[in-house]
Amino acid sequence: MAASGVEGAFRILEGRWKMLIIFQLFARGILRFSELEKSIPGASQKMLIQQLRELEREGVVSRKVYPQVPPKVEYGLTKWGKAMCPALDALLEWAALRPKQLLGSRLDKGSSQR
Repeated sequence: MAASGVEGAFRILEGRWKMLIIFQLFARGILRFSELEKSIPGASQKMLIQQLRELEREGVVSRKVYPQVPPKVEYGLTKWGKAMCPALDALLEWAALRPKQLLGSRLDKGSSQR
């Protein structure tokens, strides 16, 4: 049961740029497409659009189009998308522990070899 829940969550978030999109929207709020594009320079326009559409389809991201020329499109996290933010914060905290643990294990191995 838990494994299928995790698998479903990972399926929603899988994609090279989705987590970066989510983090940008979490940190900066509502962003225009051009702002997202500038904040994630490694992503092609095509890939960014594709990842945003998938996140929108999954209900994580909302998209608002303004009827003007040139077109103005804004993206933001939905209420459900924002609910993911504590989990993302926990993930960042967990990732921040890794270098300390690796450094500690390297020191332990080094001192035991002396």
